[in-house]
Amino acid sequence: MAARYGPEERELLETHASRIYANAVAHGHLDAEDPRLQEGSELRPALELLIDIGLLRFDDEATQYYPVDPAEVQSRVVVPLGQQGADLLTESARWAGVFTNLGQTYRKSPHLSSRPITEVRGFANINSYIQAAVSDCRKELLTAQPHGRRPAPQLALAVNRDIQALNRGIKMRTLYQHSARQSPATREYVGEVTQHGAEVRTLDEFFNRLIVVDRYVAIIPGAAGDHVAIAIHDRSLIDYLVDIFERSWERARPFTAHDAKNERSIASDVRAMTIRLLVEGHSDPASAKRLGVSTRTYAGYIAALKDEYGVQTRFQLGHAMGAAATDADAVDPTAGVESEAAEENASSDT
Repeated sequence: MAARYGPEERELLETHASRIYANAVAHGHLDAEDPRLQEGSELRPALELLIDIGLLRFDDEATQYYPVDPAEVQSRVVVPLGQQGADLLTESARWAGVFTNLGQTYRKSPHLSSRPITEVRGFANINSYIQAAVSDCRKELLTAQPHGRRPAPQLALAVNRDIQALNRGIKMRTLYQHSARQSPATREYVGEVTQHGAEVRTLDEFFNRLIVVDRYVAIIPGAAGDHVAIAIHDRSLIDYLVDIFERSWERARPFTAHDAKNERSIASDVRAMTIRLLVEGHSDPASAKRLGVSTRTYAGYIAALKDEYGVQTRFQLGHAMGAAATDADAVDPTAGVESEAAEENASSDT
């Protein structure tokens, strides 16, 4: 029965058929001789659907249609549809398993080294490639996600995939920018994956997106933008990218749900980075990108610095910060010498 019913029949049941049924319930029956329900009328298909499903029962003697309780009919329609859906999901999972096995065979091929770089084009293909690579992961997953906040739909897709990987015993480390801490969706995602053993940290500096799976494939953005990704299989290039990740990881701060001391340090990092970008003379859009925030948010950081130094313009702000730095050096003229001496000693120790 269920195979005959699809979106078109459901739409008809929601509209014309529902009104006919409601009329039958209100009057206790429908007259079979009603001209609005005869062959060729606009409402005839809706009437036939109600009869076919079983919501109207025809009485030959009375030549009338009587309404039937939907509870008696629902299971005959909905249960087979649910079974069809379950069968499709099972079959889909089996197809995915076949492609996963074929993908593992391909990636383990010794001939893959002859193609150290693969270009993947299109959002759908990129997401499918990443999904397959993470599904193949057996030991370690490293990810770097810049620009602060990730879109909630992306996080919703990622959380199930990443939790499945963690439940397989995968060691996962993820790096964000500090601004990601202001995103409720990102905080929720981090809370879920860290409960399953993931480690997450944030950094004040800008970095490029990176995914490394078991150190056999690294996925980075292509030069053409978001529509292109580059999958790297060359071991030397992968080791180089992992080294960059590790250096950033060591400088980053743990991303935890409740850590007031750490949050104060994050605020200090953001302030210092804002001052650095301002002094270096970067444009507001470039500075905002480096911090992983919007241009409006970056302008708010500058406004906060103006208030802190009691000035009105950026020129005045630069002058005030320079004067403050000069005063600090005058208070402790040996600070730089001690720092240089410490660096020199450290160099001699190594």
